[in-house]
Amino acid sequence: MTSPFERPGPGRLPPLPRSLRRVVLSIAALAFIGLIIVPWLATFFTDWLWFKEIGFQTVFATSLVARIALFVIGGAVAFALFYGNVRIARGAGTGFPVLYINRGDGVSVDISRTFTRMFFPAAVLIALVTAISLSASWLTVLKAFNAVPLGQRDPLFNRDISFYLFRLPLISDVLGTLITLTFLAIIACTAMYWLRNEITIPPRRSTAKPRASRHLGGLLATLFILLAIRLWIVGTADLLYSTTGPLVGASYTDVNVGLPGVYISAVAAIIAAVWVIYGVMRDKLIWSAVSGAIFYAVISVFARGVVPAVFQRLIVAPNELSRETPYLRSHINATRQAWGLDRVDSRDLSGEVQLTMGDIKANSATVDNVRLWERDLLMQTFKQLQEIRTYYDFVSVDDDRYMVDGRYRQIHISARELNSQSLPTRTFINERLTFTHGMGVTMAPVNQVTDEGLPVLFIKDLPPVSTISVKLARPQIYFGELTDEYVFVGTRQQQFDYPAGDANVYTTYTGLGGVPVGSFWRKLLYAFQFGSLKILLSDDIRDNAKILYRRDVMERATTAMPFLSFDSDPYLMVSDAGQLKWILDAYTVSDAYPYSQRTANGTSYMRNSVKVVIDAYDGTVEAYIADRTDPVMRTYANVFQGIFKPIAAMPADVRRHVRYPGDLFRLQTALHATYHMTQPDAFYHREDQWQIPSAADNSTNVNPFMRHIIMKLPGEKNPEFIFMTPFTPRGKDNLAAWMVARMDGENYGKLSVYRSPRQSLVYGPRQIANRINQDTEISRQLTLWDQRGSQVIRGELLVIPIEESLIYVQPIYLRAEGGNIPELKRVVVAHENRVVMGETLEEGLNALFSPGAATAPRQTITSVQDSLNTLGTTQAGVVGAPTAPSGATPSGPVGDLLRQAQAAYDRAIAAQRAGNWAEYGRQIDQLGAALRALRAGQH
Repeated sequence: MTSPFERPGPGRLPPLPRSLRRVVLSIAALAFIGLIIVPWLATFFTDWLWFKEIGFQTVFATSLVARIALFVIGGAVAFALFYGNVRIARGAGTGFPVLYINRGDGVSVDISRTFTRMFFPAAVLIALVTAISLSASWLTVLKAFNAVPLGQRDPLFNRDISFYLFRLPLISDVLGTLITLTFLAIIACTAMYWLRNEITIPPRRSTAKPRASRHLGGLLATLFILLAIRLWIVGTADLLYSTTGPLVGASYTDVNVGLPGVYISAVAAIIAAVWVIYGVMRDKLIWSAVSGAIFYAVISVFARGVVPAVFQRLIVAPNELSRETPYLRSHINATRQAWGLDRVDSRDLSGEVQLTMGDIKANSATVDNVRLWERDLLMQTFKQLQEIRTYYDFVSVDDDRYMVDGRYRQIHISARELNSQSLPTRTFINERLTFTHGMGVTMAPVNQVTDEGLPVLFIKDLPPVSTISVKLARPQIYFGELTDEYVFVGTRQQQFDYPAGDANVYTTYTGLGGVPVGSFWRKLLYAFQFGSLKILLSDDIRDNAKILYRRDVMERATTAMPFLSFDSDPYLMVSDAGQLKWILDAYTVSDAYPYSQRTANGTSYMRNSVKVVIDAYDGTVEAYIADRTDPVMRTYANVFQGIFKPIAAMPADVRRHVRYPGDLFRLQTALHATYHMTQPDAFYHREDQWQIPSAADNSTNVNPFMRHIIMKLPGEKNPEFIFMTPFTPRGKDNLAAWMVARMDGENYGKLSVYRSPRQSLVYGPRQIANRINQDTEISRQLTLWDQRGSQVIRGELLVIPIEESLIYVQPIYLRAEGGNIPELKRVVVAHENRVVMGETLEEGLNALFSPGAATAPRQTITSVQDSLNTLGTTQAGVVGAPTAPSGATPSGPVGDLLRQAQAAYDRAIAAQRAGNWAEYGRQIDQLGAALRALRAGQH
């Protein structure tokens, strides 16, 4: 069979005509300019204008300069290393190598020039890929050169942890790039020398001429040396992230077998390099290269793979705890430090406190702020009652705290944002010029209810009306969670502000936000960038017009600070001046903290070091450093100088609403459930492992018992806003502990854990839920409601710490069949082994803790109504107050007592709804006296 590669005689591929080549090159150049250069320039200028608008030019300029420098340096080094070696292999003044290919018709064509010319575009491609890859690592480079030490050292190599967080990633990237480029250069040079017949490879006898031998030998030796360096620096450090043993980090096997194995592999790489050089000197390059590579591979497999695996299985595993104890301690300490768990304050509760009504009254700030409204149910109510128009929407409901008429209150707040997708007529003018912003908020206390079972609204309607001391002076929302489209302000079109009956009210934007876009060139730029010719052709966009884009607060923050991660829940607050501002929690994260436990996405270090405040009207972005002890944050501050402000510079009215971030607290509580065990033996056996209790129903909440709450912590004098979650022992339902994140004043960021006594039973959430389910009276009432065409919705069970004890609260809602508005109708309250249900929380607490409640039969307002039913009255409807039956009212003393009981009940309910607890207590006493007289009369 004739080989396609042969050298029978001259012949060359015919070149393309010069005119055709010019046309092809022109088309390629135009395509490159139109598809790559012009879009890049448009993005560049619009990005620059946007960063300039928010005052973050430093981020844009720093990243741009770093990217360009790395692109140029990386591309130049890659091109020089690859193509320079190819040119050396090709030689100077020796002409092109000759290569023929058989066309199949007996004529052979010389393709040598075409083939050898492919190395240049290959070099350009490799350089381009390398340049893009290195430019993408701009932040890694800047962090390495601006690193701040942590002051903590790893237990194996005694290096500062900052080496692993900042410098090791850069070293690894550089060595990896050099190894890859050297390997590619070896392949290219081998091909070139083979084309020139300066080396031969199997199946023919392997030989190499001196020039090829020296060149390839030098490259191979360099490759082995780079591998050795990488093993010595990066390979050893990788052991600190090993999962060989029962922990993350260097285990007994890693330290005693794996580490020597890495060193042995590095030495083997050096020996292989020396062996290759020796082969070059002995004119046996190919043999020395192959044998050296086999030697290195065999040593590496055994030293770093086989031997450690056998040692772990046969030597360590049978005696794992005794051998791994010091390494477990390192893992526990590193995890606690990396996740901030080493700062958790732990306190044991006595468990001997018996709650009384006096304790309830002494903790009135806690009781008055129990969150009875579920946020998802409240969202449904807001949507039905407060969206007002179809183009308004509520995205989320947030918890916050305010001084309301002199009282410290927990509230729900939700922004009424404009949803452009719901506009009745979606035109360019409507979407971009007229309907530009949302309007105001809806605010409700967490625990107040109207007579109809609906939430009391502190701020409501359009324009927003406030019935409390918190007022809105500038309710427009140009920047929010739904504002993901660009709009124009300052145009000739009026901006819709809010509906007022049959008419509409319009406004003019006077804020600082936006990029001026009145000139022709600006309009052309943004028309191209956003793909809308209407921007260029519109006569309404001129003079003082500005464009607002990147209005989604999450996108705005992540674009301004791409080196930070952000909490998934931005929240809105009202300043003292009546302005709306968004607060976002930003994290510094790393996946390179040695020995630390990792999350599913690889994160091993996390700090909430930055608070970002975005004005809902102006779109101004302010970043405040919340944790100056965080070395990652200090490193970023060195890189991007001038964009961060100290937390002391945050306005006091904004700082009062700063929250501990939910995403971080969820991770910390999940980790603390295991890592509160600091002794290696207890940790290894999981003797005291906790778990986040699961809900008894089908709740979709990951942690349904994690709550914001205003409460007075044990041992503290004042109530404060906290984040709280309970723990139960693994596999058990009793309460083991509860953990809080404090948020007010100087206590912000402090984590505390309160442990339940081990010698006594403290009921956990699932146990209380089971007791509620087993209560015959409650079950009967809920079943009755379900049978009447209403849907009973049982709210999530609330765990409320009072002094050193707990009460449990569960709201009960009714929703009409086919309806969308849930109404709060009952509240179940539980303490220890007693469960009651009342129309309000106060009624339930009174039934549990009023004098004589502990020994008297269980009685709530619901059971009072049942008593009235027994005595000849009935309950009108499902939830109304007791009224006389349709028949005649009993006459005589019994009728008088029934009327007295009814009147006392009505006055008690009225006093309760008015917040007059003294009057409420007096009427309850009168009601009890009337009921006792009735029962005495029956006997």
